Amino acid sequence: MSSTATTGPARAEQARVEQARATVQVYDTTLRDGAQQEGMNLSVADKLAIAPLLDELGVGYIEGGWPGAIPKDTEFFARAAKELDLRHARLAAFGSTCKAGSQPHEDAQVRALVESEAPVITLVAKSDLRHVERALRTDGQENLRMIAATVRYLVGLGREVILDAEHFFDGYRYDPVYALSCVRTAFDAGAATVVLCDTNGGMLPDWVTQVVSEVRAATEGRLGMHAHNDSGCAVANTLAAVAAGAGHVQGTVNGYGERTGNADLLTCVANLQLKHGTTVLAEDGLAESSRISHAISEITNISPYGRQPYVGASAFAHKAGLHASAIRVDPDLYQHIDPVAVGNDMRMLVSEMAGRASIELKGRELGFDLAGQAELLGRVTQRVKDAEAAGYTYDAADASFELLLRAELEHGRVPHFFDVESWRTFVEHRPGKDGQVDSEATVKLRTGHGRMISTGEGNGPVNALDHALRGALVGTYPEIEDFELIDYKVRILDTQQGTDATIRVLIETSDGVASWSTVGVGTNIIEASWEALTESIVWGLLHHGVEPR
Repeated sequence: MSSTATTGPARAEQARVEQARATVQVYDTTLRDGAQQEGMNLSVADKLAIAPLLDELGVGYIEGGWPGAIPKDTEFFARAAKELDLRHARLAAFGSTCKAGSQPHEDAQVRALVESEAPVITLVAKSDLRHVERALRTDGQENLRMIAATVRYLVGLGREVILDAEHFFDGYRYDPVYALSCVRTAFDAGAATVVLCDTNGGMLPDWVTQVVSEVRAATEGRLGMHAHNDSGCAVANTLAAVAAGAGHVQGTVNGYGERTGNADLLTCVANLQLKHGTTVLAEDGLAESSRISHAISEITNISPYGRQPYVGASAFAHKAGLHASAIRVDPDLYQHIDPVAVGNDMRMLVSEMAGRASIELKGRELGFDLAGQAELLGRVTQRVKDAEAAGYTYDAADASFELLLRAELEHGRVPHFFDVESWRTFVEHRPGKDGQVDSEATVKLRTGHGRMISTGEGNGPVNALDHALRGALVGTYPEIEDFELIDYKVRILDTQQGTDATIRVLIETSDGVASWSTVGVGTNIIEASWEALTESIVWGLLHHGVEPR
């Protein structure tokens, strides 16, 4: 036998690892661990809205919360049993083992887990001897009894039991014999899965590989991985655990969680499925991941992170002209996957870096075939570069770029919806009325229906101007009643000029279905805002098929 030949035990171990990688379970803990993120406060209604989205994604388990410990979670499970109809996922209730010196059937918190009616119960247990002695204030043997008794009791009631071995990696590095005894005790009592938790989030991938490999070699049963992102390695640590033989991964959508968050489940599953070829989600859930990511962001009221891998708005956005030239030949040259696989799309960003290839590709994305129109491409490219030199940015304002492009097209000029005669706004401070500040704006313009004058009041001069503009136009174009300003960003350019600096304003508008962004630049915030506001109205009317009236 050659020195590189694989021995019988080694082959068996390799086969176990490969089998685990081929059947990786996906366990979502957004509703419990993710909800611990600073500033996040999910209501029962929020959780009931998020759970079906996770089921659509195709995860195997949805951890709903801690019934008995948190009243809101107790209510969630009571309503979930009646209101949720999950097709792919099983609902899991989270809780702890029985207390030291008690029996599971006597423990109120364990009884609450049973009463939740959840088919899966996830128990958290200490696996670091230091935590057992200092936090639980008991000894190692009693902690093992608590694990065994609680797991055995719940399995006897017909529940699938998953044990989260809290602080496992830190505990294993401190006392591997004891940490391993916790895993073995849980398996011997009937736990379906034991999850190794990097609770403090400080592990690195090579450390995870070593520990999981050693635990895998010393135990039977399915191992899982629960990673926090304090070292910036949560996703990498999760993948390392799977490579070492873990067959169950836990995480949260969008990486929500306390401190720096949990492993981003969407990135984990995309890597497993697209890079390793391991099907981990039911049906074609991966193709829905971008939509589901953003839908959950809306419910949590936390803005989507544009640079999030796979599902972020910038994940497949290309800016440099060199990239555009290559992408025009073959999109795969600058993309590691087809964005359609995760429900995303390639975007071309138009900026001062743009060459003609970038403009051509962006035009194609917007529905304009500019191939072979060298003169037009040259004009648009130069206009973009001149505008960005003056402070405009089009990589974040697609609607404004489209209007610029249409203005340059011979037969595609922007429809003329209205003529502005004048606008003004003022702010009045009234010291005698508790320091009240009033903002008012007046807009005069003409449409096909005649001269319109409208005055608006608002929370600040820009808001007042927005109300006045809409008031002047709504009689002619009632469609704008559906338009709502949903984001407003101000950037001061050339800050060394102080109050004389140029201002750039980016506005995002929505009609309840789609959103679009426009940009304005001026010597003051109101001037820049007016340009962005008017362009948002024009683009919205244009894309709703409205003809000038």
